[in-house]
Amino acid sequence: MHIYEILKRPVITEKSVYSAEDLGVSRYAFEVDMRANKLLVKDAVETAFNVVVDRVHIMVMPIKTARRGRRIAVRKPKWKKAIVTLAPGNTIQLFEGV
Repeated sequence: MHIYEILKRPVITEKSVYSAEDLGVSRYAFEVDMRANKLLVKDAVETAFNVVVDRVHIMVMPIKTARRGRRIAVRKPKWKKAIVTLAPGNTIQLFEGV
C-alpha cells in the first residue's frame, strides 16, 4: 500500500480540535484506510507532514444504521480512525487556527 493512500482525511470535530490545542499535547485525528496498521500510519504522518510521531491509537468506528419500517438500512459504513500523538515541539500546520 502506498504511503499516501493510508491517510484519507483529517477528522475535525470539537473534541479533536480541543485535544490538539488545549491539552498541551499535540494530538491529531485522521480517517485512515481499513487495511492500515499503527506502523503504516506512523510512517505516513511522518512522511507527509515532516514531524516526529510519539504514539498512534487506532479504532474502528461502527456502522450507522437507520430503520425503514421493519428493515434496517446502513446509512454509513464502518471506518477506521487514528489518533496520532506527536513528540513535544512538533505541530501540523494543517490544523492550526481551525
